[in-house]
Amino acid sequence: MDLERVLKGSPWTFNNHVLMLHWPEKKEDPLKVPLIFACFWVQIHEVPPSFYIETLAHQIEGFLGNFLEFDGTNLGKGLCTYLHVREQLDVRRPLKMKNKVMFSVVACSYVSFKYERLTLFCFFYGRLGHSDSFCQAKMALGFDVAEMGWDLSLRAQSRRALALAVYGYEKIGKG
Repeated sequence: MDLERVLKGSPWTFNNHVLMLHWPEKKEDPLKVPLIFACFWVQIHEVPPSFYIETLAHQIEGFLGNFLEFDGTNLGKGLCTYLHVREQLDVRRPLKMKNKVMFSVVACSYVSFKYERLTLFCFFYGRLGHSDSFCQAKMALGFDVAEMGWDLSLRAQSRRALALAVYGYEKIGKG
């Protein structure tokens, strides 16, 4: 039970660095396990309300990483402004900001992604593990880069903060 809680509660961090966790299968050599995957809850924003469905989450499968879970608990309650999926991401690859999605045979649009509990992150080339202040690729250029490819819009507000904001809004509305 504790093991499941730890694995489902990821990403875990230490000093703002992601801890890579892997539960080895039988006869799997722990020394040969590549620790390159981390699990994140990802919010999919800018989805038309009639498409808040699990099939849309599966349509994005493979674009972000490996699809693990769909959270539909807030759907239909009027509070949901995004789709909520859990993805296993390869930390060697840049995080995705948006993707073009087909909503019907004739309609397509872009959806944007926000990552919950996003840790140390490089705004220069979009990868986890270091900040742009210590990015070797940026330092190799030898000059200050004015425009970064990524920004803080990738960081999702925590679910607790969102719940408190909704609670505060309801309280003000009733008060």
